[in-house]
Amino acid sequence: MRRLRAGWRALRAIGHVLRGLWIIRNEFGRLTPSQTQLVVRAWSRQMLTILGVELVVQGEAPAHGPLLMVSNHISWLDILVLNAAHPSRFVSKADVKSWPLLGSLITGAGTLYIERESRRDAMRVVHHMAERLRAGDILTVFPEGTTGDGRTLLPFHANLLQAAITANAPVLPLALSFVDSLRGGLHDGPLFIGDTTLVASIWSTLCADGVQAQVRYGEPQPPRGRDRRTWAADLQAEVQRQQDGTAGGPPGSN
Repeated sequence: MRRLRAGWRALRAIGHVLRGLWIIRNEFGRLTPSQTQLVVRAWSRQMLTILGVELVVQGEAPAHGPLLMVSNHISWLDILVLNAAHPSRFVSKADVKSWPLLGSLITGAGTLYIERESRRDAMRVVHHMAERLRAGDILTVFPEGTTGDGRTLLPFHANLLQAAITANAPVLPLALSFVDSLRGGLHDGPLFIGDTTLVASIWSTLCADGVQAQVRYGEPQPPRGRDRRTWAADLQAEVQRQQDGTAGGPPGSN
């Protein structure tokens, strides 16, 4: 039964991805930024429903930028979950572009890509991020640089925070967790770490039940004269604090 359900979810998800690509190519050019955000949020929430993932949100992100949001990174689902909670423009590692179907969708939504091994490319992306922040955009980054186990954070890389310092924009820390709403504790179904392939992680998610994605927003922080390394450490501590309070129970839906 579980495999049959997973197969049905997969078919519906593929259809929804194709619909999303059609929307990007045929409608995005005619929409205002606020209208685009509403479409992205509605599409993302519907996809979570198809996948059997419940969204639970605590707190609220500002409706308008400039704002840089920083989140821990657990799964290929993260961008989808965060767009369902509050759409933004993401900064992601370049290999996401090659993901089947999902890569085209994420690219079409305006993601900025970075070659993390290239210092020159990092400088280019920081410059572009600062421009978008000055223009009033909301951006989201995963400062760990890769996915973790959802329990202990990896060190936050400080480089991309330079964009917020340059643009004098606030940074909002948020914690993302996947919780087992049936049995309690954290849910390992959506994990995408170690030697796990993208296909294996997607299939594990499709087969899972009781997956609840929890998003906890903190408070926006101005630079307050901090250098990027100090700020990165402060943000990591705040995200870890929020994350430590997640598995005890759902914070209330939004």
